[in-house]
Amino acid sequence: MKALLSAGLCGVLFALGLGLGGMTQPEKVMGFLDVAGRWDPSLAMVMIGAVGVHAVFLRLILRRPAPVLAPRFPTPSQTRVDRSLIVGAALFGVGWGLVGYCPGPAFTALATGGRDVLLFVGSMLAGMLLFRLIRGRRRIQT
Repeated sequence: MKALLSAGLCGVLFALGLGLGGMTQPEKVMGFLDVAGRWDPSLAMVMIGAVGVHAVFLRLILRRPAPVLAPRFPTPSQTRVDRSLIVGAALFGVGWGLVGYCPGPAFTALATGGRDVLLFVGSMLAGMLLFRLIRGRRRIQT
């Protein structure tokens, strides 16, 4: 229960940070990606701040023998770069560049009830479901 509460609190904190930083507004993202036009560096500043905080706290956390809410630190189940990772990263980047949303800010922006964000999140969830269906069929056939 503590881990679930902690995850929920982290999600709320992340959403607040995105909202305060203006990162739930696709115009901010599009402005950042428009390096040949009216470039907006605010997304870069938010990223630099987040990476800085992460770097400091990661060093402190990894000095502990174990996490506070788990028996051990998790390790990735897969460490190699494969086709799924590359295709997924490309789709993420193209989607982000075309509409200015990535999953975190899109879910946060759902609170606005905007038609564009509802369409984006619906399409994203449909794509995730389609991927699972295709992946499941491949595993059955092999």
